[in-house]
Amino acid sequence: MKRTIPMLIVYITGFLMTIQYFVPHPWSIMIYENAMDWLIVIGIFAMPLGIYSMIRMQMSRIRKRSSGWGYSVISLTSLFVMLGLGYTQKCLESGSFFMKLFEFVYIPIQATMFSLLAFYIASAAYRAFRARNLLASIVLGGAIIVMLGRVPVGESISPYLPRLAAWIMNVPNMAAQRAIMIGLGLGAVSTGIKIVLGIERSYMGME
Repeated sequence: MKRTIPMLIVYITGFLMTIQYFVPHPWSIMIYENAMDWLIVIGIFAMPLGIYSMIRMQMSRIRKRSSGWGYSVISLTSLFVMLGLGYTQKCLESGSFFMKLFEFVYIPIQATMFSLLAFYIASAAYRAFRARNLLASIVLGGAIIVMLGRVPVGESISPYLPRLAAWIMNVPNMAAQRAIMIGLGLGAVSTGIKIVLGIERSYMGME
């Protein structure tokens, strides 16, 4: 019974949300808007659960003195400090301690993470674009043209290089992106149908 009722709720909800797209009626619009409101409410109630789960996991690492447990102390301290300041101060006012922590700690950390990500992407591209065969050579040549066409030095080499780079991005690249999006859409639809019909039950801890 504990699994039948949730599966029945999923089936009814999925069926109604699917049908409402094809029924241009005020009741259909009302059902959709109410469902979106309930989604926000459920997300708000899920947030304390996520915070509790994070605190429990970090406290477990601190008690066990696991590798990197000092970062767990920093994470919990930052969480409680920002929560406390958010409830005790007018946190969105310019010059408040909350905004100073956000501007001088969080934003530089975020910029650092994106900078590291750029170097990681560059190293991954170097490993992936090595000309081992004909297809890899084509990818490498296209990547070089696009990179040179997007920087000022590319136009100084040839005025046609930026145009060629734009064509590669707008024609072959766009075609590949659309094919990937179609595949993702079909995969999402098939997964949704399997969940609604009860074929896919892994979200309930079932095989």
